[in-house]
Amino acid sequence: MVGGERLTELKIVMNMKTVAKQVQVKKPIGFIVEWTKTGFSAYSEDHPVVTTGETLQELKRNIVEAMNLLLEDEGIRVAAKDIALNMDMRHFFKKYSILNAKELAARIDMHHTLLSQYVSGTKMPSEEQTRKIIIGIRKVAKELSAVSLVARH
Repeated sequence: MVGGERLTELKIVMNMKTVAKQVQVKKPIGFIVEWTKTGFSAYSEDHPVVTTGETLQELKRNIVEAMNLLLEDEGIRVAAKDIALNMDMRHFFKKYSILNAKELAARIDMHHTLLSQYVSGTKMPSEEQTRKIIIGIRKVAKELSAVSLVARH
């Protein structure tokens, strides 16, 4: 059955190449990222590409590889810098549960119940509110990346 599986793979690749000829590539190319039990999965709403990775770095490499396979007949090359990973807020806070939504809300001057509603998916944040949340998360990340820990006995 190995030959049949290979034939199916070739048909899929051929179909992907046919679709690529009809597609304009706008950069950055957005991918929706979801957290899974084994890592991450990502899909594009604009291109027939779905892939997985154990880490975000591996996921991005797999996306670049898949996009380049899709677009190779067009002579279009995609690099990691051309890919935008977008994670649903609910998935983000589930994956990074170490981030306390109530504390983050206080840092970004947002009522904690409102952020909780965004996180749970009961309300959708506006673009402005989303930007505010992202800026707050990046500020915390920057602070953490600047810290070194020492063990004192």
